[in-house]
Amino acid sequence: MNTKNTKKQGLWSIMTPVNSYIRWAMVISALSGILSVVGFIFLAYVIGLIMGGSINLFGFKLGFQEALILLAFITILSFLTRFYSFVISHLGAFKLEQILRTDITTHLAQIPLGHIITLGTGAIKKVLLDDVKNLHAFVADTTPFLAKAIATPIASMIALFVIDYRLGLVAIAILLVGAVLMKFVMKDSVIHRENYEQSQSEINKAVIEFVQAMPVVRTFDDGTTSFRRYNDALAKYRTNLKAWFGATSTPAKIAMTILSPMPTLLAVTITGLFFLINGTLEFSPFVAALLVSTGMADSLMPLMWMSNFVKKSSAAAIRIQEIMDIPVLHISNTYKKIENTNIVFENVDFKYNEKDNYALKNINFEVKANTVTALVGPSGAGKSTVAKLIPRFWDVTSGSIKIGGIDIKEIDSQTLMNTVSFVFQDTFLFNDTLSNNIKMANPTATNEDMVQACKAAQIHEFILSLPNGYETMAGDRGTNLSGGQKQRITIARAILRNTPIVVLDEATAFADPENEEEIIKALANLMKNKTVIVIAHRLSTIKDVDQIVVFDSAEVKEKGKHQELLSIEEGIYAKLWSNYEKAQNWDIHHTGGAK
Repeated sequence: MNTKNTKKQGLWSIMTPVNSYIRWAMVISALSGILSVVGFIFLAYVIGLIMGGSINLFGFKLGFQEALILLAFITILSFLTRFYSFVISHLGAFKLEQILRTDITTHLAQIPLGHIITLGTGAIKKVLLDDVKNLHAFVADTTPFLAKAIATPIASMIALFVIDYRLGLVAIAILLVGAVLMKFVMKDSVIHRENYEQSQSEINKAVIEFVQAMPVVRTFDDGTTSFRRYNDALAKYRTNLKAWFGATSTPAKIAMTILSPMPTLLAVTITGLFFLINGTLEFSPFVAALLVSTGMADSLMPLMWMSNFVKKSSAAAIRIQEIMDIPVLHISNTYKKIENTNIVFENVDFKYNEKDNYALKNINFEVKANTVTALVGPSGAGKSTVAKLIPRFWDVTSGSIKIGGIDIKEIDSQTLMNTVSFVFQDTFLFNDTLSNNIKMANPTATNEDMVQACKAAQIHEFILSLPNGYETMAGDRGTNLSGGQKQRITIARAILRNTPIVVLDEATAFADPENEEEIIKALANLMKNKTVIVIAHRLSTIKDVDQIVVFDSAEVKEKGKHQELLSIEEGIYAKLWSNYEKAQNWDIHHTGGAK
């Protein structure tokens, strides 16, 4: 079952892949509960035999030994059915966990990157780990208990009325009072639970953010500011929890007391003794009624508590479904061969979600094959958004982006990925060997291919200088390497990929002078005979590109070569260039600081 194809699933429907496990576990567990009620009745009549009574079963009179053997058989069968029901439910739970995590991660890989960023790491972690774990626990433990907690009171009620309807009415009256109180307790639990779950998610986000920002925290913070968000989230969690307990504590305690076996047992005992003294009730049925009535109360109490687990699991199922309902990127079913690498933006509008303003408005420009186009403009003008639309990290809201005259939505994903490479400003390396980090771009590449790519990326000599060479571990997020070294590794990865279109998000932005020279050489090798789009902040690096596209306020304002744009009076690019030159001539003594 692929959960993403089912809309608006509830708790039970999201567990469809393991329905057979759940049904059998619940049926067998319910049978265990019924057998336990039958066992109570037989126990009562065995006690009656000891007191001189008799058992008449379907016209057959049973002696003490036969009744005892039958009681032992029922008890053992009740235990075995209960045990086997949990074996089945746990097998189903592990299967569901595997299916859900596989489906969720597969779906996350197919939805636009923007949605993943919007969701945030805390929310995704909660769904993938906590919510799936909650559903695992629900299937493994709650479903068998739920079946038994429903079947046992029903069987007990029927048995009580068969034994003596008067005692049945007494037991039901006590339990109804407790149930009404418990319903009152639970009436506001939905709101309290939602607040509780939300505060848990905020704690997750705060912890993850603190860990990821540890270098900044250790450098600039004494602890008070960095922990403030976590403390605020923790305080909110405590407030919500106290509000939940405060609203339900007293009535819950009263309901729990009434629903415990003792009140029911006391009421049935007093009533039964009255009927026994008056001669309207025999001893064995009296004992059977006592045992069965306590069994009914014992089963109802877990049923009340399980409503909390059901609601918690329902909330988990809803959060999972919200992710599974995010539309995936349109994937073309038809293969269209890309004849050339001309890139054309036609009337492109884009917004990140319906509530946001447009991040791009009416974007029109063309990138000729085997040319270099630079995207420049103030921060937030839309440059990075344009670049990330090309490999379909997001899809356009309206308009089209075409490569070789074909709308990228009509190009199958594998072909598009084999056509476009993206070198990010913020590099990412896995905690794996340098060799595996590079070869992930092309798993079929030979070691010689990898070495040639690293030489072109100006990183080969450095790798050889390491004790383990290409088998050196990069560390978590590449922590064993400098920023410039990581950048050259990612460029080597892109060179090994060897796609005809390359998108560069200012790859030299954070490089020191020594590394910048090496990175520029590496980029020159990467860009040979390629169609290149580069997001530029250092304007000196793009003076000789084939085309500069200037963005401002989510729109294309100017297009042309360096000298052409400088000649535009009061032009945006001219102002950017003037500011850039001033920045290059900046001197610390001009700031009014130390001299």
